[in-house]
Parts: sequence; structure tokens; C-alpha cells
Amino acid sequence: MDRKEKSAFVNFLADVFGSTGIVLVTRNLGLTVDDVTKLRRQVREAGASYKVAKNRLATRALAGTQFEGISPLLTGPTALAWAEEPVAVAKVLVEFAKTNDKLELLGGSLGSVALDVNGVKALAELPSLDELRAKLVGMVSTPAQRIASVTQAPAGQLARVFGAYAKAGEAA
Repeated sequence: MDRKEKSAFVNFLADVFGSTGIVLVTRNLGLTVDDVTKLRRQVREAGASYKVAKNRLATRALAGTQFEGISPLLTGPTALAWAEEPVAVAKVLVEFAKTNDKLELLGGSLGSVALDVNGVKALAELPSLDELRAKLVGMVSTPAQRIASVTQAPAGQLARVFGAYAKAGEAA
């Protein structure tokens, strides 16, 4: 890399660190090209990015950002993963590290909060944003399903339901 490329890369990483929600650091000692390709694909499917970066350039880009606390993790052959939605990328990296011992999680930062390996694993155990949305939709749609099932009941059952509500209203 020449000086202009290095400067452009530092600026790119600084923009990323200024606009992302989480940055995770991994050590990828001895991963094959196929393994890295598979990992990148999984990370991309989770809505995140994964990039090998020179530690010195990444440290320069981290300066003055909320993720500055991860600078000590940048030693040896490291790679950075970042995303807006923190749980999905953490899940992908933790699962990949379980099946491939050559990928080591070092830690990361969720905003200005530094995470160690256990923190990243705990984050990976949380439900993702999509899972939480699905649960919320399920909770909201349940009363509508009950109303639909009552209105589809035969007329006799419907009359009994209305009668029960009328009696409850008179008792109150």
C-alpha cells in the first residue's frame, strides 16, 4: 500500500467507526481461504462486514472514536467485524469459532462499552432484532386471532358470547 491508499483506508475505517454500533476483534491464525470466504459470507448475511486490517492503520482510525478502547486487542493477525445490529454478528462469530478453532474471538466494543470474550458470547445468546420483532408481532396478533375465531363461530356460539358479555356488563 502506498501512502495515499493507507490514508484512504484509515479514512474509510474512521467513517465506519463513526457510524456503526459494534466492532468485534478476532484473531485468524491459520484460517484457509475457504474458511475466510465462508466466514465473510455468513457475516455479510447477518448484515455485517468483516475485514482484515493492518493493526497500525486500524489503531489510527480508532483514535477519537467511541471504539478507541479496543486498540490493545489489535496485536498479531487480527480482523475486524462491525455492524449496526450487534447480536447477529456476535452470533455468527461465536458459532464459527465453535466449529473452527483457528478463529479466536478477542473481544470488542458495543458503543463505548468494552466487551471481553465472555461479553461477546453473552451478547450472542440474546435474541436478534428480527427474533424480537417476530415475538412482538406474535403478541400483538394474538388478540386479533382470537377475535377472528370468535366471529367465525356459528351464530349460536356468537349469541352466547354476546350474552355473556351483556351479563358481565350488567354485573359491573
